[in-house]
Amino acid sequence: MFPTSIAGSLPKPAWLAETHKLWPQWRAEGAELQQAKADATLMWIKAQEDAGLDIIGDGEQARQHFVHGFLEQVDGIDFANKVKMGIRNNRYDAMVPQVVAPLRLKGRVHAFEAQLARAHTTRRLKFTLPGPMTIVDTVADRYYGEGEAGRIKMAFAFAELLNQEALALQADGVDIIQFDEPAFNVYLDQAADWGVKALERAAQGLTCTTAVHICYGYGIQANIDWKQSLGHEWRQYEKVFPALAKSSIQQVSLECFQSHVPMDLMALLDGKDVLVGVIDVASDVIETPEQVADTIGRAMQFVPKLRVLPCTNCGLAPMDRAVAEAKLKALAQGAALARERWG
Repeated sequence: MFPTSIAGSLPKPAWLAETHKLWPQWRAEGAELQQAKADATLMWIKAQEDAGLDIIGDGEQARQHFVHGFLEQVDGIDFANKVKMGIRNNRYDAMVPQVVAPLRLKGRVHAFEAQLARAHTTRRLKFTLPGPMTIVDTVADRYYGEGEAGRIKMAFAFAELLNQEALALQADGVDIIQFDEPAFNVYLDQAADWGVKALERAAQGLTCTTAVHICYGYGIQANIDWKQSLGHEWRQYEKVFPALAKSSIQQVSLECFQSHVPMDLMALLDGKDVLVGVIDVASDVIETPEQVADTIGRAMQFVPKLRVLPCTNCGLAPMDRAVAEAKLKALAQGAALARERWG
């Protein structure tokens, strides 16, 4: 009951990469970098287990960024000539690679870290991939064509590649494959129209558990400023949740604690497991177990208790490592308290 997990990313240790950044520079290269990535992955697996989490992730330690970590293994993308582009509806600027030719995988993308994680934990293993719509929003297209038609065509091309890697991750022993789609909270009509369909194409044929994570972004200033412009109620989920409820995706991960998301919107996900964000990633304040349990209790007004899965609101990549570790412990302790209350 109330199995705990993180949304995906965890802070990179200072000996692996720059800290407190979303696109950090690596501290090493070649074989030394590969070893450092492995060491950081194992460190965070141990930290999650020590904190008491039920479902373990790799912390995305082997990826510079949650989207670009996948794109680096895709042919047809020019990383040498990045361009500055506004992403998430121009919420902030990023240097992004360009799509210049048909998209194909160079080979396996995440075999190294997935197999490493599977070999070093006996707990359920969750692995994250970027969703097709969010990838489309994080690259500059010079190949698939202008307008909505080009975006849709490119999204389904990426969905096919994601599906290839997801099936391989399943064969590696991954129990849950989660696609991250923050773009669903930005392009609301498109998400409900074709975004969910592209997501289902990415998950096609999977027999492991499938999930989608939709949040209001990492705890960086651009996202904090955006949230402050959204008013006293954040109703973005209202647009895409009905489409997801009808979809084949089994779990939906959402932002909750310290947000202005009306909790009754969870009722729109009838029949789905709901990964309820009980840990705020935009604040260094450590939640108490009581706060976590209270959030779980409020979610139970709209979601059957066996379908409530406590989680973080988003990834913790830009956070201080010690803060992240403390928040993992609060997550596990709060879920344990909730089990005592409602078990």
